[in-house]
Amino acid sequence: MNLFLVAIAPVCIIIFYIYFKDKYEKEPILLLIYSFLFGAFASVLLTTILYFLFDYYFLLEKASVFQQFIRAFFIVGFIEEFSKYIIVRYYAQTKEEFNEPFDGIVYAVMVSMGFAATENIIYVLEGGYEVAVLRAFTAVPAHATFGILMGYYMGKAKFSKNKRLLNLVGLLLAILFHGAYDFFLFIDFIPGVWIGAFVSLFIGVVLSRNAIRRHQANSHFKV
Repeated sequence: MNLFLVAIAPVCIIIFYIYFKDKYEKEPILLLIYSFLFGAFASVLLTTILYFLFDYYFLLEKASVFQQFIRAFFIVGFIEEFSKYIIVRYYAQTKEEFNEPFDGIVYAVMVSMGFAATENIIYVLEGGYEVAVLRAFTAVPAHATFGILMGYYMGKAKFSKNKRLLNLVGLLLAILFHGAYDFFLFIDFIPGVWIGAFVSLFIGVVLSRNAIRRHQANSHFKV
């Protein structure tokens, strides 16, 4: 039970952080819970199915930089972010309560944190407290930044004539940062290259903070 609590603690912290950053018009708690649960179960299930299909048809060499690039961006990054994207796109974005651009960030983060919670529980229960601490400062915040960057553009898309384009920009940006983060970790056979993962995470955090501030400043409900 202690490991379970440690696994979900960073997820809860990020959820509350984003919730309180939604300054002007809070989202209904029930919709947030549903988004989280869809991320935790539906998104993970879809990801598992797609991983199974890719693993069945493609066998990648772990010692190949190019093939690990393909794995990071076109398999892991694409599959995981796409599985989150379709929930935000076809569930959250269709709701009347999704009524300002910042809501894109809120719902995308809720879905991402649902996904991250399931993933983190699995890794932490298997790896213990050291894994829990490491992932609390790396993988979980990384999923949050992917969600914020995706949600920023999906929030803009809801109120734009270029809805399809902006939605895809959000998806592609999340895939780009997810892929970059994983790529540097996948090629750990090259000494020191793992630092690139933290550089990409840092850039993602900076961009995410800017995205939050921009949507706060442009809220439809700001007095």
